[in-house]
Amino acid sequence: MAQAKDEITLGIGDREVVVTHPGKLLIAEARVTKLDLVNYYLAVAEGALRGAGGRPCVLVRYPNGIGEEFFFQKRAPAKRPDWLEVAEIRFPSGRTAEEVVPRHPADLAWMANLACLELHPHPVRAEDLDHPDELRVDLDPVPGVAWPQIRQVAGVVDEVLTELGLKGWPKTSGSRGIHVLVRIEPKWTFDEVRRAALALAREVERRAPRLATSAWWKEERQGVFVDYNQNAKDRTVTSAYSVRPKPDARVSAPVSWKELEACDPADFTLHTMPERFRKIGDPHAEIDAWRCSLEPLLELSRRQEAEGQGDAPWPPHYRKAAGEPRRAPPSTARQKKPLIEVARAEREAEAVAAAEAWKAKHPKAAAHLEPADVLVDRMRGSSSLWYRVRINLEHVPARLRPKSDKPK
Repeated sequence: MAQAKDEITLGIGDREVVVTHPGKLLIAEARVTKLDLVNYYLAVAEGALRGAGGRPCVLVRYPNGIGEEFFFQKRAPAKRPDWLEVAEIRFPSGRTAEEVVPRHPADLAWMANLACLELHPHPVRAEDLDHPDELRVDLDPVPGVAWPQIRQVAGVVDEVLTELGLKGWPKTSGSRGIHVLVRIEPKWTFDEVRRAALALAREVERRAPRLATSAWWKEERQGVFVDYNQNAKDRTVTSAYSVRPKPDARVSAPVSWKELEACDPADFTLHTMPERFRKIGDPHAEIDAWRCSLEPLLELSRRQEAEGQGDAPWPPHYRKAAGEPRRAPPSTARQKKPLIEVARAEREAEAVAAAEAWKAKHPKAAAHLEPADVLVDRMRGSSSLWYRVRINLEHVPARLRPKSDKPK
């Protein structure tokens, strides 16, 4: 390790990575510095590369720490090491970008030096960008849903996959949800993988209608949303061992199905994961040995279509698909839901706090709300996120309904 000015040089295998401002705090509450982040990814590199290695990755950068602005960087920086691999991704818009493809621990260290906390890989390998080799099941709870219910829904996902001859590998998302990964043969298109994921989501909802939902529009959801659209082209999710922008430096942790029954997501942090990895290794160590067929899920999709269940809405910036239903929230139809927008925020925590502040301001109305009536919408721009807070007043008596607060 060499040191000069406010930087150090790490020798990683046959490569060198310069870490600038190694003492800069990225997660102040957990006292995580940039060098801590680099050392963390080196400690879990084998597992992190199993999840993100060989895949084009979006860089999610927090240059001044999680308390300040962050941004999504799809294009690899022009100034980069000669040994760093990139792959050209074509987006639904028709535009292209060269994205980083990590394959070596030094690549992870280089990304961490850019204050890239999270690993956001596409579900394809750099060698074949048109055929995903991973189906991703993202279990996203609505506000008010507790961890035990999310685990229950994950159990239903496992049940359906097992019955159909597929193997799912669970991990905590590092936030509130659970991801279940299914390695598949790289022979189906993005649209086919999404269709399979939609079929799975609908079957999970059919088996656990009070716990899970496949409804795309937030105002229709209750329980845990099985987000099939995470399998659409150009969508990424945080991969295994990613550090999340949380005050406790929580990470996305691969677990076994048995461990999932008792674990708490807060157990897995940047500080605790290296020792866990050293002791037990990677619970997903055998994931690449499983290449499942998508045909059972596609057959399930065909049966659902024969019963009248066609396509479901796509994200707004995708082309209109044949057979896709009306791409607008139900509240915009003739029978509108009484939705009011109460706040806008740059961060999810601020949006949640704004919703709680609204409920404190209007306690009589809040007493009638159900958990799914508080809608925190994630609004994605070209390189950033912001959050919109809406309240569904349909369960609130008309005489108690407040007028819309002007968003701040």
